[in-house]
Amino acid sequence: MKGSRGTPRIWQTDWLLLRALTQRLREQAERHVQPGTFMVDYGCGDTPYAEMMRQLNIDYCGADLDDSGTLKIDPQGHIPLADGAAGAVLSVQVLEHVRDLDAYCAEIRRLLMDDGVLLLSTHGTWLYHPHPEDHRRWTRTGLIADLTDRGFVVEESEALVGPLATTTIIRLTGFAFFLRRLPIIGGVLASGLAIMMNLRAMFEDYVTPAHIRHDNACVFLLRARKAPR
Repeated sequence: MKGSRGTPRIWQTDWLLLRALTQRLREQAERHVQPGTFMVDYGCGDTPYAEMMRQLNIDYCGADLDDSGTLKIDPQGHIPLADGAAGAVLSVQVLEHVRDLDAYCAEIRRLLMDDGVLLLSTHGTWLYHPHPEDHRRWTRTGLIADLTDRGFVVEESEALVGPLATTTIIRLTGFAFFLRRLPIIGGVLASGLAIMMNLRAMFEDYVTPAHIRHDNACVFLLRARKAPR
């Protein structure tokens, strides 16, 4: 009974986070990406947000190092598209896995039209998870500074899932990993525990003051554009 990242289910251990991320991505795309815009998902994985973007009449195109996307990224991080080909670039939970931030951000700038928009999310706090590598976690100010230093103007930042709920989700992840190893009933037990702890985490996030979440999020979602040269 799995759900995808784009359509998370409450029995998934990271449901609360994925639910918030999906909702905020949709809202940002609805407000800031015009229908018909060509969007490149830079590091698309299994393209969990393709259907969402196509529902919004966005011309979505996934790109990754393997054959999971329409476009294949070469070993230097280059996507086979002309300069300024994209009206929008999507980067969801990729930046923490990037070794060379300069090269990755330079390719986004190359792809984006002058008035194009970048929607980017990455972790503030989370467990080590190499796919195939895992290099960084950010504070809100640090992430904004890193993008600013690489030629972007950050227009908005959103903090998703505060520290209290994040610790519950991390504990759930550990317990569920153990339970799923049990024969026959392990998966059922893990799913039941996930439902209970996700509801607890949702309450914990509800009572967390916004100013605490603002600088102590599990994930930060930013909207940015290219800075004028």
